[in-house]
Amino acid sequence: MVDPLVVLAKLARASQVTFYWENQVSGESIVAIDAVAKLEITGEARFSSSEEFIQHSLSNLVCFEQDKPNNTDIKNIQPRFFCSFSFFDENDESDYPFSSGTVFLPRWQISVKNNRCQAMVNLAIDANTNIDTILHVVWTKIEIIQSLAYYSPNLNNSPAKYSQRLVANPEKFKASVTSALKAIGAGDFSKIVLASALDIYSRTAFNIFKSLSNLRQQHPNCYIFSTSNGKGQSFIGASPERLINVNNHFLVTDALAGSAPRGKTPEEDAANANRLLLSEKERHEHSLVIDFITQQLLKLGLRPQFVKFQGVPRLRQLSNIQHLWTPITAVVPNNVHPLQIIAHLHPTPAVAGESRDIAMQQIRRYENFERGLYAAPLGWVDTNGNCEFIVGIRSALIDGNRARLYAGAGIVAGSDPMKELAEIQLKFQALLKALV
Repeated sequence: MVDPLVVLAKLARASQVTFYWENQVSGESIVAIDAVAKLEITGEARFSSSEEFIQHSLSNLVCFEQDKPNNTDIKNIQPRFFCSFSFFDENDESDYPFSSGTVFLPRWQISVKNNRCQAMVNLAIDANTNIDTILHVVWTKIEIIQSLAYYSPNLNNSPAKYSQRLVANPEKFKASVTSALKAIGAGDFSKIVLASALDIYSRTAFNIFKSLSNLRQQHPNCYIFSTSNGKGQSFIGASPERLINVNNHFLVTDALAGSAPRGKTPEEDAANANRLLLSEKERHEHSLVIDFITQQLLKLGLRPQFVKFQGVPRLRQLSNIQHLWTPITAVVPNNVHPLQIIAHLHPTPAVAGESRDIAMQQIRRYENFERGLYAAPLGWVDTNGNCEFIVGIRSALIDGNRARLYAGAGIVAGSDPMKELAEIQLKFQALLKALV
């Protein structure tokens, strides 16, 4: 079986856009290399324009299979459009390396689902296309991919030695939290998510593939992702937060807010979990996200249902942190496209605040860096309208030997600046321990 991460390491060139996606819980990983069709867009209409781009591309798409597999999981895999959107409609920094909206249909798509592998190639063909030449190139690449079966190079490595400095220093972050708490007390908004950025530098260029390998080993319950712009920059991470999953018109989304560290012993871990479940402040922060998602889905005509356990949120327990978690489900009608749902949900109070518009204005004021793809939707949509999108948290922007790490904390009434700073520093560890 071919490992899509190995395919990414061996086949992708720096000049090509790429997308890597792995969810070990569902047994799925996928790599997309190069673009046969691509849209880069900015502005408020980016989601609707992306939907139009996908629909237009589908009208010109002809699919065929060399073999009809018996495995249903493989048979149902369709060409996918891979998407990345920034947190804001427009980036303030003109030199930020990713557009506020990018959608592409890949030339190569390698999928693994439940230990079965499928390779898919998308080609642009017109009256002047030399089919023999294209087939020769395709079969040459397929032979290379087949040669990678069961090939497991040493993608592991110890962390590189790097220097680091905080873009927003600890004192500034605590001052921002204190200021935000005063605004909350005055009734300006009820929650705001404040993020911090950490710049690190290595003597040599960071190895994207080894870093991704570390992430998937260290965070098996998270979505491991990477998207590259074809200009030398990549955005990678290990996100615990699913924004939406749509499969055969059945939607699942996550309300994920309220956090506590994992314990060093089983007893300490259980005590931390119990305090989190009983914390009025954390439960309030969590309820804001549930209420927001519910309202947005109702606006689309959906009927959200909550998945709770004995009347309380569940725990989403990760390697070094745990969150309050409430899955929300709904049936999606034929006339609602996944990107319409994304447009309504992004950003949720889990990464922005409440009320959303005011919180987003204040985020611009408090933060002196570009969020870009941080805390924003990344994922895919297939030709049948199935999709999966995550929120790009626990993430880093990589550019050669430079990396910018991002982490945020939700501020509500009762928040403690010192505890919020500790939460930020804890979240940075996900990438600090993985980057090589």
